Amino acid sequence: MRISGARCHILKWPEPNDFNHERMTVLVRVDTAAGISGWGEAIAMWPEACHAAVVLIEEGLLPLLKGRDPRETLVCWQAMKDHTWWYGEGGVAALAISALDMAIWDIAAKDAGLPLVEFLGGAAHQGLPACASLHVNQATIDDSVREIAGHIDAGFRSTKLGLGKRGLSKAGRDPDYDVALVAALRAAIGPDAGIMVDAGNGTKWDLDTAIRTVRRMEESRIAWIEEPFLPSRVDDHIALKAAVSTPIAAGEREWGEAGYRRWLDTGAVDIFGIDPARVEGITGFRRSAAAIEAAGKIVNAHAWSSAVLTAASLHLSLAAPSAILFELKPLPGPMQFELVEEPFWHENGLVRAPNRPGHGAEPIAAVIEKYKVG
Repeated sequence: MRISGARCHILKWPEPNDFNHERMTVLVRVDTAAGISGWGEAIAMWPEACHAAVVLIEEGLLPLLKGRDPRETLVCWQAMKDHTWWYGEGGVAALAISALDMAIWDIAAKDAGLPLVEFLGGAAHQGLPACASLHVNQATIDDSVREIAGHIDAGFRSTKLGLGKRGLSKAGRDPDYDVALVAALRAAIGPDAGIMVDAGNGTKWDLDTAIRTVRRMEESRIAWIEEPFLPSRVDDHIALKAAVSTPIAAGEREWGEAGYRRWLDTGAVDIFGIDPARVEGITGFRRSAAAIEAAGKIVNAHAWSSAVLTAASLHLSLAAPSAILFELKPLPGPMQFELVEEPFWHENGLVRAPNRPGHGAEPIAAVIEKYKVG
């Protein structure tokens, strides 16, 4: 079996989980002469990055993959890495490699007749607790708590609160508001459901503010604080880790194994977000997860785009012994519920992988055409 070609699709859609802001991604279908195709994703998000990823895939990486056996996943991945050695630790190169590598693993698992998690060596978990991964964007604390508690009532086992996002909320812009929000949510959902707080790019804390805010949130038993600072502020991550008892989560903006190893050396991070549409694909995810788990830390897939990314992330999470939950966007959107025939969702609060060959996300052609911009 040999790779014969690929087709890239830039998609744009209104995302209800992001206050209906238009988001973008790149989906890639890799084809073989044997008639088996696989799907991958590069979560490039911005127009210029999406177009750059397509150019790199079509003009740089696809020519060196044509004629190769996709069942030799590591050989294909290494060929892409070798080709991009001058510009390839991160950025558009990592995005492009991610999409192609993900599709190649999908093909290899399909050829073997196995769900991806089994092709990866077997499931460490039959299912993972569903986490409602959301942006706080309602006008008041009461409105936000009502919405979030509704997701818990609908079966989600936990929630991750994205602060500093688009919308009507002051969350992420006023520490007192953030502390009050978390306290009100804990009172509404009771002691058992998990609450994770994602400070994110829109929240601008200095170190002292972060320490004070997290300590106050600890009274509401938050499970972790995520991305409290920009990744470049390594010393602040280390200082926060020393000052609070709450676990620190970070990593969704890393590009591959080398970046995670640098974070592991700091000792500042407990839960590592990994995005297979960013970290050089399934191969990159596995290499990063192996290093993280060897250090006794937790792996958490960052899967906040299309059903293709969700599919790959779910299989990888189920195969990862240290994974403790799986994040889903709680509001149905077109890239979750239109793009594929069988959307990925939870059942009684657990997320399980489909029992079909590959990663299980087969985009519908008409939906791609509906949202395609390039």
